[in-house]
Amino acid sequence: MKNVAIRLSGIFLVIILFLSCTKTETSTTPAALKDALSVSAQNLNTAMTDIVSSQAFQLLSVSSGTTLKSATVYTSNIPLDLVKGVYDYKPLKTAASRSYPLIQFFTKTAATSNMVVNMPLKKLQDPRNLRTYLTADSALTNNFSMTVTDYHNNYNSYHDYDYVNVANISIDKTAAGSLNIKSLVSPTTGTQYASQFAFANGYTAKYAYTSGDTIVSSFTIVKGTSTLYQEKTLTIKKDTAKFGREHQYILTIGNVKIVRKSKSTVEVYVNNVLQPKATVKVVDSEDEEDTEHSICKKRDLEITFEDGTISTISSLISKSITDITTLFTSLHDVYFAAYVVDWISYDIFYKR
Repeated sequence: MKNVAIRLSGIFLVIILFLSCTKTETSTTPAALKDALSVSAQNLNTAMTDIVSSQAFQLLSVSSGTTLKSATVYTSNIPLDLVKGVYDYKPLKTAASRSYPLIQFFTKTAATSNMVVNMPLKKLQDPRNLRTYLTADSALTNNFSMTVTDYHNNYNSYHDYDYVNVANISIDKTAAGSLNIKSLVSPTTGTQYASQFAFANGYTAKYAYTSGDTIVSSFTIVKGTSTLYQEKTLTIKKDTAKFGREHQYILTIGNVKIVRKSKSTVEVYVNNVLQPKATVKVVDSEDEEDTEHSICKKRDLEITFEDGTISTISSLISKSITDITTLFTSLHDVYFAAYVVDWISYDIFYKR
C-alpha cells in the first residue's frame, strides 16, 4: 500500500511539473506582441515588394487621372453572349480618330464562347493615347490579353445596376492574374460590391462593401489562405455623415489583430489571445465623420508594448503604405477593365 502511495505521489508530481511547463511555454511573454508585429510587418513588406514587381500591378495603378471617354451611357442590358468573340487592336491612322468609338480600333477576328481582348500593353497603360496614332505604335504588338469568362452589365442608372466581370489576364503570353468583380446597386436593397485581383505569384487583393443600417467595408491582402493585411470597418448609417459613424475598426497584420470597439476601448490580440498589458492609441489626422479613415488615409495606430517601448503602424510598414493605397484604390474602380471591356461592350450594344 505504501509503494502504491509513493507511485501515485510520483505520478501527481510529474503531472504538476508537466502542467507547469506547458503553462510557461504557452503563456504570452512580454516581447510576444512586439516580436509578432515586427515579423508580420516584415512579411507584409516583402509581399508588397513581390506584388509591385509584377506587371499586373502596373495595370492596377492606372488611375482615373487618365480616364478614357467614350459616348454617353444610357440604359443597357449586356450579357456575355452579346459581346463574345476575339477582338484585336488595330490603330486608325487618322487625325480624327480621337472622336471615334473605341470599337473602331478593334477587329473581331474569331468566334469564341468568351470575350477576348488583345491589345498593346503600352496603350492600356496610357489610355489617353489609346485612340491616338503615334509613330512608335508601328512597333507595338498585341501583347496584352484579357479573356472574359463571365460578364453582364445591366445598367439603369448610377443608383440601379447589376455588373459582373470575371477575367483571366496574360502579358506576353504568360499568365499575369485574374480579375473578379461583382457589383449590385439597388434603390431598394442597397449596395453589394466585391472585387479581387489574384496575382500570378500567389497573392490576392480583395475589397468588399455592403450597405445597410450597418455598413461593412474591408480590404484584404492574402497569400494562399494566410491573411497578410486586412482593414475592416463597421459603421452605423447616419444621414449627416458621408461614411456613417464608425462603430468598430479592425486592423489585422499577420497574426496580430487590433480591435477598436469605441473611442476608449482598443484591444490587441496575438493568435487570437488578448494582450492586456499593451495599449493602443488611434491617431486620426481629421476627426470628421465625413472622412473614411484607414491606414492608407488619415489614420495611424500608436502601440505601447508590454516593455514600455512605443511604435506606430506607419513606421513598421512605411515602405508599403503607398502601394497598399494603390491596390485599395484600384479595387474600388478597376479602371483598366472598365476602359476597354466595358466601352467595347457599350459600343457593340449601341451599334456604334
